[in-house]
Amino acid sequence: MPSGGAASQPGGSTSPSGLPASTAQMRGPVFVLNSRDASVSFIDPIKMTVIGEVNVGKEPHHLYPTPDASQVIVASAMSNELHWFDPLRGQLSQRIRQIDDPYQLGFSPDRKWFATAALRLDRVDLYRYNQRGTEPLQMIKRILLPKAPSHLWFSADSRTLLATLQDSGELAAIDLERQEVLWKMYIGALTAGVIITADDRFALVGVMGEDHVAVLDWRQRQLIGRIPTGKGAHNFRGAGDRRHIYVSNRVENTISCLDTSQWRVVANLAVPGGPDCMEIAADLKTMWVTSRFARAVHVLDLPSGKILQRISVGRSPHGVFMYQRAPWL
Repeated sequence: MPSGGAASQPGGSTSPSGLPASTAQMRGPVFVLNSRDASVSFIDPIKMTVIGEVNVGKEPHHLYPTPDASQVIVASAMSNELHWFDPLRGQLSQRIRQIDDPYQLGFSPDRKWFATAALRLDRVDLYRYNQRGTEPLQMIKRILLPKAPSHLWFSADSRTLLATLQDSGELAAIDLERQEVLWKMYIGALTAGVIITADDRFALVGVMGEDHVAVLDWRQRQLIGRIPTGKGAHNFRGAGDRRHIYVSNRVENTISCLDTSQWRVVANLAVPGGPDCMEIAADLKTMWVTSRFARAVHVLDLPSGKILQRISVGRSPHGVFMYQRAPWL
């Protein structure tokens, strides 16, 4: 039986995940990946309480919805596997093994490509995605890309994949048509998150070792500027309004809001415990943040910037996802 722990069968008052059957009615739980516990915590988004937990493979760091939003994929890096969950019921539906070191993952906007960043193997792996096939992922190319590819972002036209190389401080661009590296460029010490703006013109890179966000015209390979945000500038989440982007400053214990029309910080939100990954509710009013060093998730009221709730979860919580979510940008 898969280690996802779906021991019970459908029926009664619980789903096969052990969650209440009413979970789907509230439009799904919030998923939180406990990377040191090899588990997923499920949280009721209304009551803001943990309602279940399920075991997955070793070191689940990131997760990503399928293009049709019918599944959310939890990637377990050290056990080399992907766990596909029903996002409404928290039910494990599929487990794909022999996916090497899937630290980070994502789909291209045209739904043709699936990519993983194999951080410890210095690779980015490209797969063709077939939603209707019995084997949804077909390996196409393993691209050697040292050192330590950690975060990924696809261009809007699905022709280019950007990858940060954490240990070499670089940003790399991969041509998806030719499945080869177009270029690499040094950005700064310990590059982490990467995101492309809504107009597809600029790439933002979190530079953890230098406490700022680098802004680039990525097609011209030109550095536009550096925006100081806070110690350990790490990961990004678009605000859902196509203008503002949040960056987590993991050492500073803050989240900065960047205005991409002015290239400046317009707000700083205090979040304790090493804020890492962020998720924003569909109404754009609340943000869910994993506090990596505090075994907790913090829920923020975005209009006021205040913390609404602290929710205890497992060790080293990393990725976070909710079904009723704001757009990526």
